[in-house]
Amino acid sequence: MPLQTYPPAPASLSGDLITINRMLANPAVIQRRLRQLDNIQFIADRLLLAKYRTSGGAVSYEINDQPLFTNRSVTAVSPGSEYPRALPQSGTAALANVSKWGQATELTDERIKRSVPMGSALDWALRIVINTVVQKIDRLAIAAVASAINSTPITAGAAWNSSATILRDLELAKAAVDGQEMGYKADTVLMTNTKYAYMVSDDKIATLRKRETSDNPVYGGEIETIAGLKVITTPIANMPGQADDVYVLDSNALGGMADETEVDPGYATSENGVQVQTRRVAERDVWHMWARRITVPVVTDPLAGRKISGT
Repeated sequence: MPLQTYPPAPASLSGDLITINRMLANPAVIQRRLRQLDNIQFIADRLLLAKYRTSGGAVSYEINDQPLFTNRSVTAVSPGSEYPRALPQSGTAALANVSKWGQATELTDERIKRSVPMGSALDWALRIVINTVVQKIDRLAIAAVASAINSTPITAGAAWNSSATILRDLELAKAAVDGQEMGYKADTVLMTNTKYAYMVSDDKIATLRKRETSDNPVYGGEIETIAGLKVITTPIANMPGQADDVYVLDSNALGGMADETEVDPGYATSENGVQVQTRRVAERDVWHMWARRITVPVVTDPLAGRKISGT
């Protein structure tokens, strides 16, 4: 008889069903699972890069809509004389309340047991609740940006689906943002998927790109930057009023997302700010799952962006 190992190996669980149910009951394991869903990202966090902390359910900030100059011009100073004093231009104080945006779903025991592979049911449930939160937050942020950027828009030379001058339109929008002597440097362009399709297939842009390289769109590549601008695309349903406009902006100056980052008991958090919690409803043989993000988009510098109309 073979010798028995001492001490004996610890007890272990086997079987996918037991493992998945233990995962659903453990926020720490759910949190690790959320890290694997790294392709779910907010457009809001790419447009509004600053991070604000909230206090008491609100965030106070200043709208910088004044030139970065004092209220008097510089004059010559005589030897031994005092420098003339001037006051800096101050912005407008503003206050924004954070809101809890969330959605719930449920995962039945039958769906868990009958899905192939078994863990796919959990990923499906996580994705649908997180995607729903992402969609809502993105629409709020894009609407905030569109309403705040109220400077005179740049008019496109022609519609982008005809004899377009896409590169010139983008450069003119950059010049309008950068030329205000506000310290802005346009670095991002926001457009719909349709406008992106017109841009990547534009003959004039194609002639300016490298030839016979695998990153060309004709080979399945993407245009990630153009004219020094990071390209961010979104479905037209996310645009305010489903207007198919293009926005050029300085994402480092435009504003940020104000999140209530304190985590309540039982929640697992992901890197994109979404919080998820699960609860077993034994009498119905289901798991309840809900996701939320407590946040508000804040636009501090409305002059840091410009719309291109007529595209």
